[in-house]
Amino acid sequence: MTTNQKSLNVDARFALPDNDCEQQATPDVEIIEFDYSKRSQWLRAAVLGATDGLVSIGSLMMGVGAVKQDVKAMILTGCAGLVAGGCSMAIGEFVSVQSQLDIELAQIKRDNSRRATGEPENEGDREKLPNPAQASAASAVAFAIGAAVPLLAASFIGEYKLRLGVVVGAVTVALILFGWLGAVLGKAPIIKSSLTILIGGWFAMAITFGLTKLIGASGL
Repeated sequence: MTTNQKSLNVDARFALPDNDCEQQATPDVEIIEFDYSKRSQWLRAAVLGATDGLVSIGSLMMGVGAVKQDVKAMILTGCAGLVAGGCSMAIGEFVSVQSQLDIELAQIKRDNSRRATGEPENEGDREKLPNPAQASAASAVAFAIGAAVPLLAASFIGEYKLRLGVVVGAVTVALILFGWLGAVLGKAPIIKSSLTILIGGWFAMAITFGLTKLIGASGL
């Protein structure tokens, strides 16, 4: 009886309280969610540039193909459009985002002057400000990547009708891919994003091909 009582006393001395065990087993873990809005600074420019490159160069090549069957004419037109469009997208995106940045910085200065407290700016708000150089580079590179798709598709096809079909098919696949990629990176609806870009691209190519064909038939 005495031995059992001593054993119980020893167990009682070394036993941990139930609350301590629960606290050790379930530590407080802070879950930090990623702010997807930070991606919008470059994602918008990249998706816009890639889509513009695909639709612009694809439509341009389809327009040339409507009146000329020579593959060299299509390739030269596409290359000229790639260079000109990439430069235009880069400059236009830089000027646009720089204007937006100037407006937001001016608003921050006005807000700070109203407070008149001398407190530093919120770093979180500062990180969300647009970056003109980043948007410009993303737009130009994405435009070149998008424009290269119809160019590469047409470069190795000699037969006229097959070449037009391959260009349309390559642009279609790339539009779906870019729409899916933009939706995934931005956590947006995938089907809606892909269909919007795809239908818009088809519409642009059809209009360009039809109007150019009509102008060429009129003898202008």
